[in-house]
Amino acid sequence: MKQTPLCDALRSFASSAPLRMHMPGHKGRPLPLPELNAAAALDFTELPPTGNLFEAGGPIQEAEELWARAFGSKSCLFLTGGSTQGVLSAFTLCCRPGDRVLLDRGCHRSSFNALALLDLHPRYLDRPWLEEPGVTGPVSPEQVDRALTEWPEIKTVCITSPTYYGVLSDIPAIARAAHAHGARLIVDGAHGAHLPFLGNFDLAAADVTVVSAHKTLPAPGQSALLFSPVFSPEELLRAGSIYGSSSPSYPMMAALDAARAWMEEEGREGLRSAAAQVERLRNRFPSLTDRDAPLDPARLVFSCPDGHGAEAALESMGIYSEMADSRHVVFICTSADTPEDFVRLEETWSAVLKCQPHGVSFPPLPPAPAPVPVLSPRQARFSPAGTLPLRAAEGRISACQVAPYPPGIPVIAPGELITKKTIAYLSQIGYNMEKDTEVVCL
Repeated sequence: MKQTPLCDALRSFASSAPLRMHMPGHKGRPLPLPELNAAAALDFTELPPTGNLFEAGGPIQEAEELWARAFGSKSCLFLTGGSTQGVLSAFTLCCRPGDRVLLDRGCHRSSFNALALLDLHPRYLDRPWLEEPGVTGPVSPEQVDRALTEWPEIKTVCITSPTYYGVLSDIPAIARAAHAHGARLIVDGAHGAHLPFLGNFDLAAADVTVVSAHKTLPAPGQSALLFSPVFSPEELLRAGSIYGSSSPSYPMMAALDAARAWMEEEGREGLRSAAAQVERLRNRFPSLTDRDAPLDPARLVFSCPDGHGAEAALESMGIYSEMADSRHVVFICTSADTPEDFVRLEETWSAVLKCQPHGVSFPPLPPAPAPVPVLSPRQARFSPAGTLPLRAAEGRISACQVAPYPPGIPVIAPGELITKKTIAYLSQIGYNMEKDTEVVCL
């Protein structure tokens, strides 16, 4: 029998027909957008029957405890501000202002915002470049061990796993390497919320893990989760409350409760079926496979001569991928995808490939140039700044991230010099060179 304590509490309270003389203003009645009416009935505020996200106890904590058990962790906090809220909370839990941190250069821009907000000073882990598939590979425990040996003052490590391309790092081994140096490991696992339902619990080995339920599970946008085996639920909620709204969305939290219960039953089989379809399509078409790097079984990355052209061709036929680069098209596959969906994708991709350039290989997407730090992230982010078109900003210090999205990974981070090489790289990957960027005015 499904356990959904928060959903049950909200349904029960709504069915009692309470006089709702409190926010939200719609009072549970029909909304101007009829498609949202079903959610409105469960859209409450903090009341004794509904609980409070940022106070211990009640049906929300019961639902979080069930998620912690499903993930293989001790503590869980629901996030209604996406994984961005979780990443900021994770750094707040693990760091003190002024700390040095070891940061995977492939981290999402939210990690770079955490550096500025908390006055943290990064040392970067450069992922290995896999020449043949044309993507970055996994972070290794040996890399982490060498870096922490070189910089013993660092006590926080942050990496991303899985990446946008589905590349997985060995989280248990990296955690052991970090712990051997007295450091804690944060993992931005935004794209990995589904992995425990495929039997992979590696993310639970990190000291703090952030996952986006909305990316790979049946949950609405911005719904995410923060897990930890070392911090208590009370510590998670204190950190999360700094960056989250004091009026979190009850429909989003109820959706997290329902998504876990559904995935533990029928959703698990649907996810396994999707992973089997991904494996079949990897074998049929040129793709990123486990021979290239350890991969998320449900992430499908097709390889082709012209990724951007293939993406446009797919869109003209009503199929929208997650992202594309010069050599790849990336698809997020979940338990919501039906066998008919995969057949349609297979037939359409087969047609797209026939129209791709033959005998011509577009230049592979190279790794971004090495950064040239000048100011700390905090100095740069909060200094007086002006704007210039990127093409005219050579020699200036960036006050913001220059991060093509997706995947949202900064090519230039706050405090780094905008060089001829970085401008050339951004132009090569198709970034808008006329777009204004903030530069420090000192």
